[in-house]
Amino acid sequence: MDLVVVPARINGRIHFVPVPRRVVLASGLAGLAAAAASGATATATADSDLADMGSPFEHFAQLRRVIIQTDNLIGPRHVLPALQQNLVSLATRRRAARGADAVELLSLETRYEELAGWFAQDIGDERTAHGHTAKALDASHITGDTDLTAYILGRKAQLAVDTGHPADALGLASAARRTARPGSRLEVIAVLHKAHAHAVLGEASETHKAYDTALTLLARADSDGVWGSWLDSAYVNTARARSLAALGDYERAAAGFDNAIAMLPPAYRRDRGVYLARAARAHAGAGNNALAARIGTQAVGIATETGSARIVHQLDRLDQALAPAAGEDGVAEFRASLDRIVLHPA
Repeated sequence: MDLVVVPARINGRIHFVPVPRRVVLASGLAGLAAAAASGATATATADSDLADMGSPFEHFAQLRRVIIQTDNLIGPRHVLPALQQNLVSLATRRRAARGADAVELLSLETRYEELAGWFAQDIGDERTAHGHTAKALDASHITGDTDLTAYILGRKAQLAVDTGHPADALGLASAARRTARPGSRLEVIAVLHKAHAHAVLGEASETHKAYDTALTLLARADSDGVWGSWLDSAYVNTARARSLAALGDYERAAAGFDNAIAMLPPAYRRDRGVYLARAARAHAGAGNNALAARIGTQAVGIATETGSARIVHQLDRLDQALAPAAGEDGVAEFRASLDRIVLHPA
């Protein structure tokens, strides 16, 4: 059966569930049906992709860069199928290679697996996300690339906390930091994941201590290399805002997200939706319901375009927070707009 993972309202809350594609199409939410490609399609196209591509490594490396850029604009719903198709082709090439070529292609395949895990998480398919990320971790050990291993351990920590297992995330983040080279930005990434796990567990002092440590490490971290090149103090402060919201400090969280939205480049469309949804939830927590509803409605539009589960999960929380204020300005409009983009099983 051809299944896709989509948001559905069940007992008043929004959950991501596997649904037959024909049901999604029949519901009128046709855009959601693009969330995944069938394995048969990926396999069928793999062999034709192998012919006359020049350097396989450069070919697949360039494709990965293009996919990442496209994801920034439109989110993972439409790019995950392309990534999975190219992952099949890449694995086929790697198995046919030997020596240094095989090792080089496996390293790239590992990055594809990690990225597929991230995309699957962002469309709400947790099972697929765990599967791709576990494969990436296994492959990183085979390549002997400890930087890659440290990064994927951090991703596993992030996945654990985002799927409701913050205690597991603490252990994974600690392992990521032990594996990371001292003085590298990978060390900072590991500490950030640990900080948010502490926040979800309600451990405020440990949370703030970890963020202070992250800023200290960042100030003296290597500036070269590909890992964490996007890290700066603004990124750390935005991550702290998310943790402040988890701790219930909504006013400071809202200010942090408002700053992040103002600084975000237009090309990061999906991330703007994530920040808007988190800002809206923080404003609602601070009692600014009309502002929260207005910002939340903007985020609904981006959730529709991108299919990002991170946006929808936050909007579900906003929906619950605003339910008692249904009569206030804009609240009913927000809740109706959110209802229009989710399935309503009979």
